[in-house]
Amino acid sequence: MKLPNLKGLRKPAAVTLILLLLIIGTAAVYAASSAPGSEGDPVVTKSYVDSAIANAIASGGGTSAGASYKVVELSEGQALIGGEGTEIILRSGIATAIDNGANGVSDMTAGTDLKTGQKVTENHLLLVPRNDGRGIRVSTGAFVMVRGAYTLQ
Repeated sequence: MKLPNLKGLRKPAAVTLILLLLIIGTAAVYAASSAPGSEGDPVVTKSYVDSAIANAIASGGGTSAGASYKVVELSEGQALIGGEGTEIILRSGIATAIDNGANGVSDMTAGTDLKTGQKVTENHLLLVPRNDGRGIRVSTGAFVMVRGAYTLQ
């Protein structure tokens, strides 16, 4: 590789050009040294990722993103208290939110925070952000869809 004539350039410009050439050369050497499938250039298959996710869910760790909703029937006056990250959808019946005393249940559909006693709208996705006693209470028989950990009271 032939270096350009640097006589006509000022000293800072010449230094910058030399540094730029060194950086480009270093990057090229590094890229050439990573063999496909090595730690420097890992290859991961879809089946490996699917297996890792399934194992994480089966062992109780990781995320419940792959889990499906469970239909739960609630009787009049019964409460459903969600765990951290639990999703709740009221399908039928009348329900109100239960907050933790400071923060409410997130109504993701409406973009609001429901406090204790506020009406839960049917077919709205509710999210319980923490395992601190938040959920819903039904005043009539109701059906809800739940994804995540919960207890009935």
